[in-house]
Amino acid sequence: MSTENKTAQHPWGNNVLVSFEDGIAWVSLNRPGKRNAMSPALNEEMWATLDALESDERCGVVVLTGSGDSFSAGMDLKEFFRETDNAPHVKRMRVYRQAAAWQWQKLLNYYKPTIAMVNGWCFGGAFTPMIACDLAIAADEATFGISEINWGILPGGNVSKFLGTVMNVRKALYYIMTGETFDGKQAAAMGVVIESVPREKLRERTRQLAKELLKKNPTVLRQAKIAFKMVMDMGLDQSNDYLTAKNDQSKLIDPEGGRQEAMKQFLDEKAYRPGLGHYKRDK
Repeated sequence: MSTENKTAQHPWGNNVLVSFEDGIAWVSLNRPGKRNAMSPALNEEMWATLDALESDERCGVVVLTGSGDSFSAGMDLKEFFRETDNAPHVKRMRVYRQAAAWQWQKLLNYYKPTIAMVNGWCFGGAFTPMIACDLAIAADEATFGISEINWGILPGGNVSKFLGTVMNVRKALYYIMTGETFDGKQAAAMGVVIESVPREKLRERTRQLAKELLKKNPTVLRQAKIAFKMVMDMGLDQSNDYLTAKNDQSKLIDPEGGRQEAMKQFLDEKAYRPGLGHYKRDK
C-alpha cells in the first residue's frame, strides 16, 4: 500500500475527502450525518476536487463514494431546495448549474477513468453522478431509490435521462412511478451497476477493478470510453466515420505508441496475444 494513503482535506472545505493509494484517488462525499446529501457547498467543492485531480499525477483512477454507511441521499432538501425556492431566479439557476457542472458535465467526459463505489444509501439526485461515472459497483446491502414521487416532485437533474441509459424502460418507469427501493443485487441484475458484492468486500473489489484500469494505456483508455459515449446517439455511418477518426487521433497523440508497440510484440516478437491480456508497457 502506498505511503500516500493519508486523507487530504482540501483548503476549500470539508464536504469532500480525498486519499491517494497507488494511483487511485478515493473521493468521498463527506456529510455522513446527512447521508452525504449534496448541498450547494458540497457541489462546489466536488467540482474543484475533480478539476484538481484531472491533472494530479498521484491520480490515475478516481473512485467516487460516500463517507459512513451511505453513498448519497441525493440533493439536500433544505439547502438545495427550500433555501433556494424563493431566491432570485439567477441565484437559483447558479445553484442548479453548480450541481450539473460536476455531477454529469464533468464526469461524463472526465479525463481519467471513474468508478462509483456505492457503499450504501443511494437516492434521487445521487443517481446522476453514480451513472455518469464510467463504471459502478455496489454493496449487496446498498439501498437504491427514486423516491421523488413520494414527496411531490418528479426526478430532476437529468436523473430520468440517466436512468434510461442503464435500465430497461419498464423497470425505470416502475421505480420512478412507485418510489419503491431496490438493493445492490437487483441494481446489478438491471444494469444500474456492473456487479454487487458483500459490503465487507466492496472496497477490495473496487481496488482490484481500479488496478486493472491502471494497467491500460491511459491515452487509449480515455479515447475508448469517450468514443463509446459519443457514438451512442449517432447513426451507423456517422459512428463509423467518428470511430475511424478517433482511432487515427489516438495514434497521433499516444505518447506510448501503444498500437505500434502491441503490433510489434504480436507480429514480430511473438511475445503477446491480444485476446489473452495486454501488451507489455514501459512505464
